[in-house]
Amino acid sequence: MKRYEPAIDLDAIEAIDTHVHIEIDAHGHSSLPADLQEAASRYFRTDGPRPDLDAIAGYYRERRMAAVVFTVDAATNLGQPPISSAEIAEGAARNNDVLIPYGSVDPLRADAADRIRRLIDDHGVRGFKFHPTVQGFSPDDARFFPLYALLEDAGVPALFHTGQTGIGAGMPGGRGLRLALSNPMLLDEVAAAFPRLQIVMAHPSVPWQDEALAVATHKHSTWIDLSGWSPKYFPAELVRHANTLLKDRILFGSDFPLLTPDRWIRDAESADLFRPEVLPGIMKHNAARLLGLT
Repeated sequence: MKRYEPAIDLDAIEAIDTHVHIEIDAHGHSSLPADLQEAASRYFRTDGPRPDLDAIAGYYRERRMAAVVFTVDAATNLGQPPISSAEIAEGAARNNDVLIPYGSVDPLRADAADRIRRLIDDHGVRGFKFHPTVQGFSPDDARFFPLYALLEDAGVPALFHTGQTGIGAGMPGGRGLRLALSNPMLLDEVAAAFPRLQIVMAHPSVPWQDEALAVATHKHSTWIDLSGWSPKYFPAELVRHANTLLKDRILFGSDFPLLTPDRWIRDAESADLFRPEVLPGIMKHNAARLLGLT
């Protein structure tokens, strides 16, 4: 087992994509049950390939980009064995010139804290991904606070899905998945209790964009990534804050493979959303600072 250590030449890359999903592992195992996978493809109007980790590394290497890669471990709520975060870290170690691994641990597991420790200590993951709606937990519940304490002590960020999700959309009852668990205001409690924990609120937080902006302007340990939506659909208030108050804590992210970095960049350029002096921070420098690469 090779422990991950980054070898990213920041001068050689043009961007850091902070939101890239590993949906298929080397054994062909999917991160979602078949019914959810089919529904998600219909929702996102895509039935394209789901590349494995090494293919994703090649994709980003061709574009002179680095990428934060992860899965979502929702074994308890979905009844689906997860893709191994340890294997993702090992794959990132093979491709440490372009990939940065995050871990994912089902917070409902009794041994979640031990799994987090092993992923940090043994495998070198650089952050953790949580999806409250898919994992079926309320992030402000104090029973999960010991997990956040571990991340805070280790100095690694916590990335939380926020807002609407296409996972379960259109299925009866949304397959039981609850959108309210991904309201970014729930993260205000976490940020207040763990002031040194760097918290990333993923995606424009539709329909709770104002809540996300309120948290980010009040708690300066919080960040927003811009993944999962084409920039041409970004709310005006999000763009205004990205260009001003929050310009040092806004992160480029695509949501690959469902949204590609090529489309994100093309749409951002055509919409002319971001000030020229702000764009380098959004595309690379803010993420490099968050991830400890500078």
